Amino acid sequence: MSLSDSFENLKGFDINNLDFNDAGSWPGLVKAVCVGIIVAVVLFGVYWFVIKDLNVQLDREKAVEAELKTQFEQKAAQVSNLEDYKLQMVEIEETFGTLLKQLPSDTEVPGLLEDISSVGALAGLNLQSIDLKPEVSKEFYIELPIDIAARGTYHDIASFVSGVAGLPRIVTLHDFSIRKISDDNDQLEVAINARTYRYSGDEEG
Repeated sequence: MSLSDSFENLKGFDINNLDFNDAGSWPGLVKAVCVGIIVAVVLFGVYWFVIKDLNVQLDREKAVEAELKTQFEQKAAQVSNLEDYKLQMVEIEETFGTLLKQLPSDTEVPGLLEDISSVGALAGLNLQSIDLKPEVSKEFYIELPIDIAARGTYHDIASFVSGVAGLPRIVTLHDFSIRKISDDNDQLEVAINARTYRYSGDEEG
């Protein structure tokens, strides 16, 4: 049957008269249109209920794959630099050990006070007092404050500060207070808060 014959059969055909129980008697073009609609509905349903969900799942898996790939690259970089990290750890431990040796232990504090006294004497200062104050606990270390009172000239004080900085143990100087004793000479009275430190790990065990 030609296409023109199919259109001829559609003349006078009323869609309201379609009987689904007698679909075999429908014109061929109507059958083709109905089949096309059914196929389109089925394909749309397959896409909406199956393929769309699969696409969402695929996108999710791609995101997971990308994240895993990034993690793998990071771990691969860490593994490739493992030997460098080990060498750095050895260097850090050696440096840490060297710094710890510069922190006095309890038994070395009296010797440190003697060193400070010697530095003051060599600088020409007249040390009035060296007073060890109560310890102050910090997160990783213990601070040992030492109040120092002395008399001397500006030059003597500068020499003392330089000498303390050259001690083998770590000593820092804070809260300088300087006043002139008399207008008749260049003697000054100085009060300094010196601080040394002890690693808090010494108290463990």
